[in-house]
Amino acid sequence: METRLYFQILRRGWWIIVLTALVALLASLVASYLTTPEYQAVAQFILSPSASQTASNAGILYQGLNTIDNQSVTTTYATVMSSSQVYNNALAFMQLKPEDLKGYTYKATVLPTSTVLQLTVTGPDPQTAAKLANAIGYETINFTRSSTQGIDINFLDTAIPPTVPYSPQPLRNAGLALLVGLIIGGVLAILSEQLRLSVEAFRQELHLDGVTGVYNAKYFPTLVEDRLAKNPKAVLSVGIVELTGLRDIVDTFPTPGLQRILHRVTEILRKELRGNDVIGRWNSFSFIVMLPNTTGPSSNGIFERIYQELTEPVDLGQIGMKIDLDAHIGGAEYGNSISASELFQKANNALEQARRDSENPVYVWEMKNPFWAQKNPVEN
Repeated sequence: METRLYFQILRRGWWIIVLTALVALLASLVASYLTTPEYQAVAQFILSPSASQTASNAGILYQGLNTIDNQSVTTTYATVMSSSQVYNNALAFMQLKPEDLKGYTYKATVLPTSTVLQLTVTGPDPQTAAKLANAIGYETINFTRSSTQGIDINFLDTAIPPTVPYSPQPLRNAGLALLVGLIIGGVLAILSEQLRLSVEAFRQELHLDGVTGVYNAKYFPTLVEDRLAKNPKAVLSVGIVELTGLRDIVDTFPTPGLQRILHRVTEILRKELRGNDVIGRWNSFSFIVMLPNTTGPSSNGIFERIYQELTEPVDLGQIGMKIDLDAHIGGAEYGNSISASELFQKANNALEQARRDSENPVYVWEMKNPFWAQKNPVEN
């Protein structure tokens, strides 16, 4: 389920993924174009017992083989090859100065489980890189022959000028950049969706009543105004559900008990209303509802059902009390392009009449063009 959700997020954020991948690809191509090519020349050398010392003495040959097998010996030769003295001798051999080879690097390593050394020289000119590798090799051979006996170091492969740059590699870099861009784009798409949901949840929370979870009195009128602005000829009704039984106790009643009552009323409203109907909390002891595509007579039937449900006292077993809600409902039908505030005022007028009429606790205004008409007589 979670995997499918992420796929849906990625599908919605496809443009972020594509844009990020294209930016990464473009950046890689630009960087490859602007980067100075680097070439790598490689020479290899092999350590072996000295032929001049071992030709007539098998013991020296045996000793030389044992010495070569010692890892520290091959490492020492690699260190000599990487030394400043050998490098400076190579520069003198090439009749160059250190500043002539700025941007060149060299490194000698021992190939695993062997007596082979590998010298790598990297620089912007392939010819110079190969010449420097070979010069360092020759100087290493000369230096070790004059200072050691029993072991010789010789070229296994001389360095040749490379024809293909070691760096940059545009195709490889572009492929890698594209892959990284897709990954980063996917992450950004998910983060963007989470941020959007967080912002929407925050906005939604600002619009909701903290106790009941329905829209608060500050935002509910906006919903009605927006609907009427989009469709001035809309058919809808509103109704104020007042819990008169809570009027005198709302400020002193224990909070848990009051919350239980409000939750119960909210459950009744949600059960009796349709999915597209909107519920709000109008004040501390009343609710308000908007019934889209509902005429006055139809809304009157809905309000009657709600009233019947609210006649049942709310049982607060934890404190041993039953609260009679004493509900009254006043509604109004929208028409003749009146404003939302006028619609609310007509609903409030109907509610006042419902409070006064003990026989009819539900009143609804109906709009009869061009005059107001009413199902039950309501004072204006």
